[in-house]
Amino acid sequence: MRNGLKWLAPVALLGVAAAIGCGGSVQLGGSAGGVGMGAGASTVGAGTGSAGMAMGVDEHRRDVEKWYGERVARLKKEDGWLTLVGLFPLTEGRHRFGSANDNELLFPASAPAHAGTVIIENGLIRLESEPGAGMTNDGKPFEHTELKSDKDGAGPTEITLGTIRFYVIDRPGSLYLRVKDSESPLRKEFTGIERYPVDDAWRVAAHLERYDPPKKLTVPNVIGFDETVECPGLLKFKLDGKEYAIEPMSESEEDMWLVFGDATNGDETYGGGRFVYIPAPDKNGDTAIDFNKSYNPPCVFTPYATCPLPIAQNVLPVRVEAGEKMWGEAH
Repeated sequence: MRNGLKWLAPVALLGVAAAIGCGGSVQLGGSAGGVGMGAGASTVGAGTGSAGMAMGVDEHRRDVEKWYGERVARLKKEDGWLTLVGLFPLTEGRHRFGSANDNELLFPASAPAHAGTVIIENGLIRLESEPGAGMTNDGKPFEHTELKSDKDGAGPTEITLGTIRFYVIDRPGSLYLRVKDSESPLRKEFTGIERYPVDDAWRVAAHLERYDPPKKLTVPNVIGFDETVECPGLLKFKLDGKEYAIEPMSESEEDMWLVFGDATNGDETYGGGRFVYIPAPDKNGDTAIDFNKSYNPPCVFTPYATCPLPIAQNVLPVRVEAGEKMWGEAH
């Protein structure tokens, strides 16, 4: 079996098991484009709407179904999560890549046997193309080029090689080459995700008690590094009359991102928890959580994504029977 990073999947599973068992947490992964904590996901997970709790039952059902249709469409995009086929650690030195087995970085079979070499020297990242490999940078062929990572203000340098795209992502202390293929079998065969029936009871009012200053959370990653993120406050809500609280992982003017676990994890839902976006709180701190829009982390679909797990505060001791269920062989 062709595998872009043969050691990543078992390491990730061990991380999931350890964190769930200890009520732990994991790195806050980037978008399919590889940029930042939760980046690019607001358009996937958001959409509860500024009306929040004001929607009627029928309107709410239509809203959730619209959100789910957009969610599936984004997963199936040419650069979506379903196209990820490789994630390679990059250290100082030369890293040859291509489809032949003697390459350090093993690309999909559609790539040339020996396509090129990624070179890391003195903090600079360069790419040398083999003659006739057919690689382009911004639509232009090249012999050699500098590679910017996703930490660059303009975003990463994305190289195209037929149906394959790849670029460098920077995670604290480590560089990785992320590889996508629009012809990925996963993307072609994907038909959707099983969900719980939409239930208006899982749309609940919530109130944010802000931290002043924002609280810093240290969140480890399944591949061995930590990130520090700012939590804006404690989000309180009630389920069946009992109060619970979650610490959001990010906030924008439009929405907040929650990473939570519950008692369905490892049974009917993914063992590493789920995500949900909610509208940004109003000036009084009021908002709503629609658990019907809880969705799976990208690690459910591919071992080549770095995914967060819920921190201990965010593991709910109840079954949240709403949103997406387990997909495929994920657990």
